[in-house]
Amino acid sequence: MKRREFITLLGGAAVAWPLAARAQQSAKLPTIGYLGAATLATESQRMAAFVQRLRELGWIEGRTVVIDYHWAEGRSERAAEIAAEFVRVKVDLIFATGTEAALAAKKATALIPIVFPIAADPVGSGMVDSLARPGGNVTGLSTLGADLAAKRPEILRDVFPGLDRLAIMANISSPGAVLEMHEFQEAARTLRLEVIPLEIRRTEDIAPALESLKGRAHALYVVGDPVVSLNRVRINTFALVARLPTIYVQREYVEAGGLMSYGPNLTSMFRRAADYVDKILRGANPGDLPVEQPTKFDLVINLVTARALGLTVPATLLARADEVIE
Repeated sequence: MKRREFITLLGGAAVAWPLAARAQQSAKLPTIGYLGAATLATESQRMAAFVQRLRELGWIEGRTVVIDYHWAEGRSERAAEIAAEFVRVKVDLIFATGTEAALAAKKATALIPIVFPIAADPVGSGMVDSLARPGGNVTGLSTLGADLAAKRPEILRDVFPGLDRLAIMANISSPGAVLEMHEFQEAARTLRLEVIPLEIRRTEDIAPALESLKGRAHALYVVGDPVVSLNRVRINTFALVARLPTIYVQREYVEAGGLMSYGPNLTSMFRRAADYVDKILRGANPGDLPVEQPTKFDLVINLVTARALGLTVPATLLARADEVIE
């Protein structure tokens, strides 16, 4: 099935078949409540990888399992509403695709198992007791967001040796983003970089934050979360007009016109999270399943954007890249 057809099918099913009705009509099948942190459009590739891996493990939608898809659209209050509805209809497992979504699910229930495919700081945010023994009803995979914060400005400097003023945009309502910003600021001091923090909480904060940056920074580091993901084209458009090199945490931002990204391969993490779901649906206790850390990291460079910015990417960095967009 083509990707567009797959997305259309899922989107149509979600509209035509309300959550409560699906849960009632498929009572004999285990039900996964899919709490998407952003939107279908932004998560479609990763979601498809998750569903495909479930199929490989024997969980086929409509035949051996029901998956109820709902999207928080980057809004914490919406994530809380969806989590509460999942608890009300008694789904068998909640699959929460980000830190805020997982925290909303955990707040809603201490009984229904919760799996997160990505989270910046599961321990620091209070989702799990420890990586080795999560305890409770929550487990999943960590993105190592804070640990990678120091690497990204080093990569930017390879392209832009004169870099000395770097802005960082982060959604400070997200615990993981706050931690990553802190770690980045510590690393910047070591690199003797002046840091300009841009703190946002919602979509409406992005434009004023970017406008305040004009003429003040040489480059921009954007901490990933659902709010900035939904606005990645807007951010990239501003950066291009302002001739501001950008670095992100994941490839989707670069595909939308950003200069480069370095971070874990999120598609592979969603696939791996399906194995957690499989184990739990077959009787495993989520509190006994260690939180895993990523093993595959991608460096993606957009040469079209580099040329538009008048930058020359060193051949040594291109050779290290996992993907070059030309």
